[in-house]
Amino acid sequence: MESLIQNLKEEIKDLPGRNEILSRIISLLDLTTLEGTDNPQRIMNLCHKALSFGEYNLPLPAAVCVYPPFVRLARQLLAGSGVHVASVAGAFPSGQLPLHLRVNECKYVVDEGVDEVDMVISRGAFLAGENQMIIDEVAAMKQACGEVHLKVILETGELQSSANIKLASELAIKGGADFIKTSTGKIQPAATPEAMAEMLQVIKTYFDKTGVKIGIKPAGGISTPDQALLYYLLVKNITGDLWLNNNYFRIGASRLADGILAEISG
Repeated sequence: MESLIQNLKEEIKDLPGRNEILSRIISLLDLTTLEGTDNPQRIMNLCHKALSFGEYNLPLPAAVCVYPPFVRLARQLLAGSGVHVASVAGAFPSGQLPLHLRVNECKYVVDEGVDEVDMVISRGAFLAGENQMIIDEVAAMKQACGEVHLKVILETGELQSSANIKLASELAIKGGADFIKTSTGKIQPAATPEAMAEMLQVIKTYFDKTGVKIGIKPAGGISTPDQALLYYLLVKNITGDLWLNNNYFRIGASRLADGILAEISG
């Protein structure tokens, strides 16, 4: 994987159709604010930003991702736009809460009308070898989601090895994840190309065996166009073009959209 990542970094330097790909990447974004200082005005600003890309004849982002108290407001602001509302749920970012309380938080955001839920696995339990617990907690959250898409955050920066990233990806998929996601963005390292490549390989293997496509979402620290292009090319090279749409590929970001817009419009 190291050689593939290095080759793709070189490819980015002279990438044909760069602006067209960056425009497509906007449609893959989950514009995100997950801060303790979030308030209604910040959510209004984020939703306005999501809608403003249409003024530049660019695609709108796939979703806006917020904390549970702001789901209803975001829904109102984005109504009819096609931009989804996503929320974290299940004791984000630590996951350190009894499962029934985590499930109740998931049920709350579903009742508020969320389109997508981002949960995080219990990394302590995973590192203690409690594999069935990871499957069970994902399954419980998926059941609470119903038809709402579930993205399962592995927090790869805490998983210690590529073998653990592979196993955690497999367990999340067994539990019913619609997407697997690298990181909360709250620890370092957050998203890395190496972790992303490992997760993509699990997705490809699962697809080859079952014909079922699982989505992928890198998040955390992705702030420049070149970084986004690297993740885009990893998806293209490992899982293929069928994943290059926002049904199966998202990028979680807060600053990235500004950098892409500046490059395209500059």
